[in-house]
Amino acid sequence: MTTFVPGWDALPAPLLDFWTERHLCTLTTLRPDGRPHLVPVGVALDPEQSCAWVITNDASRKARNLATNPLVAACQVDGARWSTIEGRASVHDDAATVARAVERYAARYRPPRANPTRVALRIEVDRFVFGPGLLRTDP
Repeated sequence: MTTFVPGWDALPAPLLDFWTERHLCTLTTLRPDGRPHLVPVGVALDPEQSCAWVITNDASRKARNLATNPLVAACQVDGARWSTIEGRASVHDDAATVARAVERYAARYRPPRANPTRVALRIEVDRFVFGPGLLRTDP
């Protein structure tokens, strides 16, 4: 296992590529009683704003969990390649921030359907964790 602490301008190319390829992720937030809540999501990196984004409904459990504990982890896996981002997330409902998150999501996945109760979860990434298969260059 390897870790990388952003310097967003110094992300290793295989790590950046992996986080821009289309992979579904899991997002872990913590319930008010401390139990983990793990759900499938799309996560979109935003090196220009030094963060990652998740879009969701304002009433979702993941958004509500952030009111009591901002710690999150998002993980994706593809065979021997895997990576997790760890950090702190905050919920944003202003139009400009939600639009930015939707733009980044659409660039990685596809344009999402309209959702008038959409919010953006902004993840301030503390570190990337990844396995050795991610940087392996042999076939």
